[in-house]
Amino acid sequence: MSFELSADHEVFRKVVREFAEAEVRPHAAEWDRKHHFPVHLIPKMGELGLFGLVVDPEYGGSRGSLPDGGDFSALCLAIEELGRVDQSVGITLSAGVGLGINPILSFGDAQQKQTYLPDLVAGRALAAFGLTEPEAGSDAGATRTRAELADGEWTINGAKAFITNSGTPITSCVTVTARTGVVSESSGRPEISAIIVASGTPGFEVQPPYDKLGWHASDTHGLVFSDCRVPESNLLGGRGAGFRQFLSILDDGRIAISALAVGLAQACLEECLSYAKQRSTFGKPIGARQAVAFAISDLAVAVEAARGLTYKAAWLKDAGRPRSEVSQAAAIAKLYSTEAAVTATRVATQVFGGYGFIEEYPVARFYRDAKILEVGEGTSEVQRMVIARNLGLPVE
Repeated sequence: MSFELSADHEVFRKVVREFAEAEVRPHAAEWDRKHHFPVHLIPKMGELGLFGLVVDPEYGGSRGSLPDGGDFSALCLAIEELGRVDQSVGITLSAGVGLGINPILSFGDAQQKQTYLPDLVAGRALAAFGLTEPEAGSDAGATRTRAELADGEWTINGAKAFITNSGTPITSCVTVTARTGVVSESSGRPEISAIIVASGTPGFEVQPPYDKLGWHASDTHGLVFSDCRVPESNLLGGRGAGFRQFLSILDDGRIAISALAVGLAQACLEECLSYAKQRSTFGKPIGARQAVAFAISDLAVAVEAARGLTYKAAWLKDAGRPRSEVSQAAAIAKLYSTEAAVTATRVATQVFGGYGFIEEYPVARFYRDAKILEVGEGTSEVQRMVIARNLGLPVE
């Protein structure tokens, strides 16, 4: 049993950290303040290979290039390192791969992959995944968006909410879940399918960006579809396979969000350590005060635990373990890591005292960015429900 990263993973982590320190950290506060999405950064991330870690070489990716096969673990490393510096950039990568590339890579046909993946991998484009709706979030099966097939075209009507990377200048498409019928008349259970909608398609409207609490430099919009027509060939995978598809996508996404949370908790730990050694009260550094020292010690424990759970889940994914096993590990990692990250930002703000409430210090931004981690890719309550079900409990 080994708890060490491979030599290749260590080299890769160093490369991403250097990129984050040089290209992201100096600008993160300004991007946050101005609610600026750094579109210029996406091609640079593409050149670094960050969008292609889990994509086959035929589409420009580097999947299979690591001797130990740890492609998904490498993606988590990249998300953690970017998230350590700026959560907005970290979620841009996480969503760009997990929600933009992954549906097409996992379920698309040869033509769909060839049409979209090369540009997405290169960072010339971004894609999004339209699942959440104004009245269908955790209960994704309650999707109201509808798509009707006639004369070789899908006509889509409905709305989506909180969709990441959906309105950038380089967004090429959004994969949308929609009701395309019913599984059976007796059950009334909706048939849900996934359909690719190219940006600029008539009837596809991207609404103004949300005024969010955090993730100010991340792109997030509501989407409206009004008699939006796309070719029948834009169906992703089989008709009625959308529910199964997005469950698989969410499992992977939960591990990625866990990595993002680890990056945030690590950043809080580093900021607290630095400040506690420099800030003095009553003639001593505050780090010499037991209350502060113990709080930071507990934070260090939480970071290690969150990282261990996250990379265990990523390893299970890389090892091709059964989906049920990956799903349980993903839910556990996501639940613990995101709640630990929220606690970490509260601890960091407390250690900084009044300065923690001032935007001049990064812990204020961390505090605002943290809460959404417990919501996106399935709330903490949903994770507990998934874990309980996997334990055999008859939870409703």
